[in-house]
Amino acid sequence: MKSLSWVFTLLLAFGLVAAVHADWQPARGPLLTRWARDVQPDKVHPEYPRPQMVRKDWLNLNGLWQLGFATKDEAPPFGRDLPERILVPFPVESALSGVMKHADRLWYRRTFAVPAGWSGKRVLLHFGAVDWQAAVWLNGKELGRHQGGYDAFSLDLTDALRPEGEQELIVGVADPTDKGSQPRGKQVIKPGGIMYTPTTGIWQTVWLEPVGDEYIESLQIVPDLDRGLIRLTVGTKSSGKDRSITWAISKSGKPLPIIIGDGEPGRTHEISLPANEIRPWSPDSPYLYDLGISLMGGGKTLDVVQSYFGMRKIEIGKDDKGVTRILLNGKFVFQLGPLDQGFWPDGIYTAPTDEALKYDIEITKKLGFNMCRKHVKVEPERWYYWCDKLGLLVWQDMPSGDRSVAPGKGEIIRSSESARQFELELKRMIDGRRNHPSIIMWVVFNEGWGQYDTPRLTNWVKEYDPSRLVNCASGWNDMKVGDVHDIHAYPGPGAPQPEATRAAVLGEFGGLGLSVPDHTWEKRTWGYRNMKDRSDLTRRYEQLLRGVWKLKDNPGLSAAVYTQTTDVETEANGLLTYDRAVIKMDLERVAAANRGDFSRVPQITEVVPTSKEKGIVWKYSLEKPASDWFKPDFDDSAWKESQGGFGTEGTPGAVVRTQWKTSDIWLRRDFELPETKLASPHFQVHHDEDVEIYLNGVPAAKAPGYTTDYEELPISAEALATLKPGKNKLAVHCKQTTGGQYIDVGIADVK
Repeated sequence: MKSLSWVFTLLLAFGLVAAVHADWQPARGPLLTRWARDVQPDKVHPEYPRPQMVRKDWLNLNGLWQLGFATKDEAPPFGRDLPERILVPFPVESALSGVMKHADRLWYRRTFAVPAGWSGKRVLLHFGAVDWQAAVWLNGKELGRHQGGYDAFSLDLTDALRPEGEQELIVGVADPTDKGSQPRGKQVIKPGGIMYTPTTGIWQTVWLEPVGDEYIESLQIVPDLDRGLIRLTVGTKSSGKDRSITWAISKSGKPLPIIIGDGEPGRTHEISLPANEIRPWSPDSPYLYDLGISLMGGGKTLDVVQSYFGMRKIEIGKDDKGVTRILLNGKFVFQLGPLDQGFWPDGIYTAPTDEALKYDIEITKKLGFNMCRKHVKVEPERWYYWCDKLGLLVWQDMPSGDRSVAPGKGEIIRSSESARQFELELKRMIDGRRNHPSIIMWVVFNEGWGQYDTPRLTNWVKEYDPSRLVNCASGWNDMKVGDVHDIHAYPGPGAPQPEATRAAVLGEFGGLGLSVPDHTWEKRTWGYRNMKDRSDLTRRYEQLLRGVWKLKDNPGLSAAVYTQTTDVETEANGLLTYDRAVIKMDLERVAAANRGDFSRVPQITEVVPTSKEKGIVWKYSLEKPASDWFKPDFDDSAWKESQGGFGTEGTPGAVVRTQWKTSDIWLRRDFELPETKLASPHFQVHHDEDVEIYLNGVPAAKAPGYTTDYEELPISAEALATLKPGKNKLAVHCKQTTGGQYIDVGIADVK
């Protein structure tokens, strides 16, 4: 009950906050993170939200807004109070919003005053993201509309400002969630399984910024490590002639520039770095350069922004053995990381604080990972900033939408409207995040989710951003285009063959589940493969990673993505609990396994082979035999004979060589044991479902339920005593009730 006491204490702390801010308190959600106690209406995501284009003056509009639930075609609520309060930027479904309700349509309303020092300036209104459709009014005048749940947009509100006093800002939101075809990732109105609570409305920071009549609108920074330069393109809103941009590049945090220059706005400038100052960016050394840019005209500075960049190169090439690999800065670096869904129990799509965002990157690094796959969600820019600064490679998924198809069923046919919106948001995702050195791959589709026109879209992305790799589809339907061949295997691992121009990657594997009491979204949870406890989970993870590192060498796997960073709602497959309070495995052992260090992991040597790699001949019966069927001298001459494993096609992890479709199967085989002394013999068993094993006529092991791969099972002391060099007898009974079925048994020595 310790965790529940902590939650109660946290709620009391919120009560103290509510005494000061009587209009807001968090809703009573199922689970809170420790950062929730730091959320207050006057201090909610106070950091400047756009780290790669920073201006000195700005005004954060996060905090308490008025909220109303809207109907279709309803007029904007000009000049009237709305009935509820919401803490922006938390989505209305989240506990931290203070509302925790879902609606397809919303009204947001607030007032603000323009700082006196901004007089004579134009004022820009920025939204980090609004899901999904937004319309914005200031003082009764419509400023603009936007469709897209993951990209930032800006509006110039200057001409609608009143000369002084309070300004009334209204935002109307419409979001069909899974009733529409728009990109939405894993959001559904009725959450369950691998689909989660939706996000509606404002879910990233809203802020104001003063600029002149002419100002910098965009930056594009492309590193060229081979030539020791960057390509810089500065987009401006400028009507004057003879305008120029100046730039100054310095070492991170150092005031003195290492190079300065100037050029024309809108043109791409190649800026060479001093040869002795070139330092590649990598997970081991995430070196960043500071970049200051000014827009000049008429002898005056019209605008100034601060940015940064990293020098790194990502490509497909051959390693020293001629295997096609993903190369970082010209060298093969095996990439290993978690599938990162980016959900939070108290904020849904929105992390409670910037420290919480940072923690997810820090713990990923501490666990020994050098990469993560951001899964069908685009994060706020500060998440990528922390990846850039702390050193984490990112595979960035395009959020999926439209309807899904089953594995192997091919592509769907989208409506022209659906395709137009998907491609518009795909381009916006690249435009909005392309300057981050941490992002090394764009993933166009996840599995078959809304997959269409794969070759065309993959080739377009590659042409639009040739500085990164492109993954046509992670898992399921590979259309043989892009830079990698990506498969999924649960629990796995598995690997495709490297190709002449495409590297082999494992886009998802693992999914080992463990529920931690008092740290779950609901009492009932699930995992792809449930573990008994922390020790069992750690041991099984090490086994999976040993397999992954073997696949690195043969057939030549370049990267692997473990499912997943944290639990999400009822899904308990996380390395951490959903509230980030518990690391579910031994951190040091996981980190060692992720680095390929198995010096402290038991060595497993096969001494009696299973049929995983090569079929082993067994005697078998599908009819119940006599009660002494497991004795060494039992007459099994009438039994059939065939190769293992036995089961039905499609059973997870099964290598079926002989069909078994009845409720029970009985198996017998002789095996030869070598003279070598064994340290700790264990059965290697893949069973679906209940299995009982006999060794030389003695009960040796039992296991209920099912596995989805081969696992070690202890042998009873009585049975171990019968093991002897030379001939031995193995007898197995497996019982099946529903779903897939499979049985195969061998013996391994665990040292």
